[in-house]
Amino acid sequence: MSPKPAVSLEKVLIVPVQTILNIIIALGVVGLLVFRQLRWRQFDPARALRLPVMLAAIGIVLLARSGISTVSTVDVTFLVIELVLSVGIGAAMGRLTMFRDGAGSGHPREIRTGGGGASLWIVLIGARVGLDLLAGSLGGHLITQTGAILLLLGVSRATSALVVRGRLSRRVVTA
Repeated sequence: MSPKPAVSLEKVLIVPVQTILNIIIALGVVGLLVFRQLRWRQFDPARALRLPVMLAAIGIVLLARSGISTVSTVDVTFLVIELVLSVGIGAAMGRLTMFRDGAGSGHPREIRTGGGGASLWIVLIGARVGLDLLAGSLGGHLITQTGAILLLLGVSRATSALVVRGRLSRRVVTA
């Protein structure tokens, strides 16, 4: 009887470590964001873009420092697809946002997107993971970086905040 050949580590690890890290980070961030979507929270239009801008800026810095010297057509294509997806989902979340008076909070408005907004986060991350795996299999490297996740989350949150700010400036809505 001959011994069975050893299974190489490369064949066992089909999913790249960076992709696994991206999934873990994405799940953590989305868990926090879903939790926030389901609760009423204060909305300050003057501060609404602070976190999204910080996320996007950190993402850009991480992408610039990623060590990738050549950006391929695959990278650009998938980055554009994911940016469009992020803007679309952010706009939808902004439209789904409900308002109420911030009674006793000292703020005129509280907001939440509820289950619809939480569902959109899950769709965004699911699409992101799927596109990440596809881009990686086609030779894309830039889009599989952690910085891309932060950039895309920042873009989505910024779009949502801008839509909410626009809705607040046009009318008074109370849930």
